[in-house]
Amino acid sequence: MSDSRRKANPVPGGAPPSSPSSEASYDRRRLHQWLAGEARADGVARRDVLRLVAAAGLAAAVPAGPAGLAAPAAWAGTSATAAPAPGIVKPLPPERFTVRGTNAETRFESLAATGHTTPVSHFFVRNHTTTPRLDADTWALRIWGDGLTGGPREFTLDDLKRLPSASRTAFVECAGNGRGFFATQQGQEVSGTAWTLGAIGVARWGGVRLADVLRAAGLSRRAVDVMPRGLDADYITADGTDLGRVRRPLPLAKALDDVILAYEMNGEPLPPDHGYPLRLLAPSWVGIASIKWLGDIEVSAGPLYSPWNTDFYRLYGDAYPPQGSAPLTRQTLKSAFELPWNAPFSTGTRHRLTGRAWSGAGAIARVDVSTDAGTTWHRARLHDTPRRATWTRWSLPWRPTTPGPTTLLARATDTTGRVQPETTPHNTQGYLFDAVVRHAVTVGD
Repeated sequence: MSDSRRKANPVPGGAPPSSPSSEASYDRRRLHQWLAGEARADGVARRDVLRLVAAAGLAAAVPAGPAGLAAPAAWAGTSATAAPAPGIVKPLPPERFTVRGTNAETRFESLAATGHTTPVSHFFVRNHTTTPRLDADTWALRIWGDGLTGGPREFTLDDLKRLPSASRTAFVECAGNGRGFFATQQGQEVSGTAWTLGAIGVARWGGVRLADVLRAAGLSRRAVDVMPRGLDADYITADGTDLGRVRRPLPLAKALDDVILAYEMNGEPLPPDHGYPLRLLAPSWVGIASIKWLGDIEVSAGPLYSPWNTDFYRLYGDAYPPQGSAPLTRQTLKSAFELPWNAPFSTGTRHRLTGRAWSGAGAIARVDVSTDAGTTWHRARLHDTPRRATWTRWSLPWRPTTPGPTTLLARATDTTGRVQPETTPHNTQGYLFDAVVRHAVTVGD
């Protein structure tokens, strides 16, 4: 595909860097343009891409199933032996990962032995194609576009490291995390990789603020959007349509806020599977915004589009407009037990239930746990200072008295007042599942 980008209704004299328009108003404007038929997915018309929606998760559709407590495959043991994942470099031992096509999901129970941040050895992998092997000595980041005051600029890794350093402790989470529960809990069919809750990890990311790099490149007061693009191979759909390299625009408001270009992960150089030598980190936003293996960033004086914000990573379905929702931005609210599915417990023994909760909108304010399928609730103890864009570990003591199967529930509340609901409105691509997960366990004598 061409490197050129189709722009819809460029905004002359767009919001200046010192006073960027809000993300909400930006997305309303972009949705209006989409509804007016003024947006195309980088040369791929929407009517052509609609039939490719099932490929958004790069996996077969999740089959509809009965509502209830059917065990997700990652926890039921049906995928207990990890097979090699095409294109993933690091080891994927089965006690830590469930391989899902080109992706590797973290087994949430394996996090019980880790601290607040996720070691690289446990961090999930979401690849559209395969992990590229890049040489930092010959690599450079190209910044270009009509949102700059001059011509294109290139930055080597050493150039970036000479800028003021910045760090963020933040999660990266796939927009489809929890997708499998649409089928197993709600009996609804969705497309995409059938993640349970392990398509998330928290790391201490080190690098440089994107705002500093853009200003060093000559950011114009007319700039509206930035489009980071990866150096992984073009994504070609099952029917042969080439969608090009993974890329997704960010509004300038977000780009100048808390986004960093990261070259370190937990104090070490980025590993290959996680974006070496440089990746973008967009805290609190859906994972597709945090592009890995950065090769270039377009800075535009008008809104930008790609298949990853026009046809994928929107909400479609009966609860949404026919044309889909606005492009997804912030992640939603979740909580998970650090337990395998159908974990055994003994009656009369004091157990310690542990887990993690997180939100894209605020910090975690509380977590309530039920050990009797929702009849009674108990407030869990929080073990981290709650902060936005990362998770909070929690625990609750439990002494079961009645043998037999039961269901554990964990319900998080964040500082915006949002509480996890009982169900998530259906969308066809299975994004942003945020309902309380019904975690089956067995109590024995």
